Amino acid sequence: MAVLSILSSPAAHAQGGTVEQNFAASLTAVPTETLAVSGAFYVPVYSSVLMSQGKLRADFSVTLSVHNASETRPLVLKRVAYFDTSGKMVESYLKSPVALKPFATIEVFIPASDVRGGTGANFVIDWAAAGEIAEPAVEALMVGSVGPGHYAFISQGRPIRVIKN
Repeated sequence: MAVLSILSSPAAHAQGGTVEQNFAASLTAVPTETLAVSGAFYVPVYSSVLMSQGKLRADFSVTLSVHNASETRPLVLKRVAYFDTSGKMVESYLKSPVALKPFATIEVFIPASDVRGGTGANFVIDWAAAGEIAEPAVEALMVGSVGPGHYAFISQGRPIRVIKN
């Protein structure tokens, strides 16, 4: 029943506006101080999944959520970009950096009918802050159905770090 209430909420319908318009209450002014801390997240998502030995494709809606886990500092989002299975950028969701209020969240919704991402879709989120900050929480919820079965699963974002030997 929780999934049904999520699906019928106004925020879950295809976003008609920009992140700035849809989540104005979650945003604050971008800090004027130097953004001394930065990071990036890679989030694998699945707008389509192959089933039945690859003979059936199930399409899923995707809701990407980016949460500012800091209680005191704004989180600056510099890029929220969606890529397809081949690594080609499908869409960029920010025209310029935005700042999330402490504990605030923004979301990007992709309807199940939008299969441009394919079976290996992903998001990349670049973030920054003016000082020490809790790392953001980034995850995606996929929801879909095949016949009478309904499926929902979450994919957590992974920090992108350079690994040196």
